[in-house]
Amino acid sequence: MRVLILGGDGYLGWPTAMHLSARGHEVMVVDNYLRRRIAREEDVEPLHPVPNLHERTRLWEAHSGYEITPRIGDLNDWEFIARIFEEFQPEAVIHYAEQPSAPYSMLSRRAGDLTLHNNLGVTFNVIYALREYAPDAHLIKLGTMGEYGTPNIDIEEGWLEVEHKGRTDTFLYPRQAGSLYHTTKIMDTDLLWYYVRMWDLAVTDLMQGPVYGVYTDENEGDERLVPHFSYDELFGTVLNRFIVQAVVGYPLTVYGKGGQTRGYLNIKDTLNCVNLALENPPDISDLRIFNQFTETFNVNELADQVQRVGSNQGLTVEVQNLENPRKEAEEHFYNPKHTGLLDLGLRPHYLTDEVLEEMLVYALRHREGIVQNRIFRGTRWV
Repeated sequence: MRVLILGGDGYLGWPTAMHLSARGHEVMVVDNYLRRRIAREEDVEPLHPVPNLHERTRLWEAHSGYEITPRIGDLNDWEFIARIFEEFQPEAVIHYAEQPSAPYSMLSRRAGDLTLHNNLGVTFNVIYALREYAPDAHLIKLGTMGEYGTPNIDIEEGWLEVEHKGRTDTFLYPRQAGSLYHTTKIMDTDLLWYYVRMWDLAVTDLMQGPVYGVYTDENEGDERLVPHFSYDELFGTVLNRFIVQAVVGYPLTVYGKGGQTRGYLNIKDTLNCVNLALENPPDISDLRIFNQFTETFNVNELADQVQRVGSNQGLTVEVQNLENPRKEAEEHFYNPKHTGLLDLGLRPHYLTDEVLEEMLVYALRHREGIVQNRIFRGTRWV
């Protein structure tokens, strides 16, 4: 298929592009380097430099023999996105193109304003471009498990059957985000559900948990093809951060009591989930929602596992409970369902000691690039 990947320079966008290219799809990636710009402005560059998209696509072709077409531009610019859709005529669109950080969205009014306008504006333009130029294309949108919050009932897969005064109906599961970033994701879902009903679009919304890891089947053997690996509090996911902290002897930053429980997945499973969604499109006029994770852990469990595996590698790993800079429940019920992707054939990569050892070895190899004052600066929600 002709697959258009929006946000193709990102931690997940670039590995997705290689993954689908290697499976014979014609892939175009689009990005405006927003994440790179924010990282420079906030002095939170990733563990090691990553080539730009033009160079990455050249490296990938030399490595694999497959082509990926890059386009650089702002998807909030209607003339640009319209030109991309008209030129490429995508049969599927994978939408990663958003400011991806909850802490950044809470950093300042300016950061919140950028998050709100960028994320909602891009999704709005994507929907209109689909209607105008590719009404039969399947849109795969990256949502987040953070949309649900931590309710005191089971989290269903996107939808909830409600009985009220003797009548029943099915509604989008009630959502209660914990940051402005997560709130924009909720609003994305609402926009998509509205336009799916109005314009008969076919959309898959992937409610993804935090991702960890760096290696995929496509980049093994050539570290020039690995994605951005962030270890700071703005863009680094918790397990990636803990790995880097363990390597430099920085106490693992456990917020509050450490009981915050979430669903996690290996970066390889993100690619497999997207591929399964692509190969099994929903019906027209359907908003299909999958909860995309493979295991649940609380923060203390992750810290304990990194401490144990790090100690086995000869590292001195300490754990420090910090005053929680976020406004969130630290002890809560958490039971999200996630059967949809398993039913389609997902075979998970679980968080084993071997996986953690591989990540530690990777971080140790790039230890000289770690800047300790980027690890924690205490961005506060309130």
